[in-house]
Amino acid sequence: MQEHSGRSAGALFNEVSERIVGALIEKSITTPDYYPMSLNALTSACNQKSNRHPVVAFDEKTVARTLDEVRELGLVRVVSGGDQRVSKYRHVFDEQLGFNAAETAVLCELMVRGAQTAGELRGRVSRMHAFDELAQMQQVLENLCNRPEPVVVRLSRQQGRKESRYAHLLAGAPETAGEEGATPGPSSPMAHLEDERLSRLEASHEQLRQEIADLRQQLETFRQQFE
Repeated sequence: MQEHSGRSAGALFNEVSERIVGALIEKSITTPDYYPMSLNALTSACNQKSNRHPVVAFDEKTVARTLDEVRELGLVRVVSGGDQRVSKYRHVFDEQLGFNAAETAVLCELMVRGAQTAGELRGRVSRMHAFDELAQMQQVLENLCNRPEPVVVRLSRQQGRKESRYAHLLAGAPETAGEEGATPGPSSPMAHLEDERLSRLEASHEQLRQEIADLRQQLETFRQQFE
């Protein structure tokens, strides 16, 4: 049963607040020059098509209304005053809930992209926090699963997959449709290497995409100086 806000009973986030906080965390790390974020920029970040699952289409009114709810939880603050024309928003998620940089990056990736295997997470989180070895990612996931109030859960193996996925619990219990109850057997070395290769390629593609976006923004800023 869900509350009127769309948040599961006892959960910290609903689908909108989950995406808002995840987007704020992501952009604070990957594009610090454009952070804190305006309402317009944050809405675009929530709705972007890359590094998102599911892809959503929130309007500014929905984001603004949910921002008020997240501010009441003490996880987002408004930055205003000075020469700023519009209010901007920043998260204090890690500070308020006691997560370190590695844990925050992992939770962010789970919030914006849903359940993933440890190998997938290692490749995709690299744009926010580097994990030299898969064992380091496994340790962070283990820590998050074993907190006094767990914030991550290891799902049973999904049909057709060799590895189990992990999901966060900040928006309540995740859906587990299509998961098998059996404990996953060991994956083959070749399958593991292929997963790692694909994860590295995806991370490299995202880094290039972000660098191109940054260059475009710098060019636009430079061009505006002469208008």
